[in-house]
Amino acid sequence: MKTKAILAILVLAVTLLASACPSRVTIGKVIANPGKYQDKEVVIVGRVTNSFGVPFVGGIYKLDDGTGSIWVVTNKDVPSKGAEVGLKGRVQNGVSYSGRSYGLGVIEDERRVR
Repeated sequence: MKTKAILAILVLAVTLLASACPSRVTIGKVIANPGKYQDKEVVIVGRVTNSFGVPFVGGIYKLDDGTGSIWVVTNKDVPSKGAEVGLKGRVQNGVSYSGRSYGLGVIEDERRVR
């Protein structure tokens, strides 16, 4: 009886943890249906095509995954043009940096550069 209860708790815990993880999506899907992803955490992967930033302050960079491109706002140094980036962040409509609006974008939480 104890084994069944422990197993049930373990399955429930794994299910809750798995559902809390952000989903990896293409940029094209985010652009096609921004309302679905608004204020949601997502994982996207792509190549940097443009970037503007100030060292040690942050900046903004454009990420393209072949299905579309999106601006990413960061409080870290921006990756260089051509870098392959995987990131986790929150989708926002009307992201702005340095007084300029960039429309639909992602506020970066975590990043890995290859």
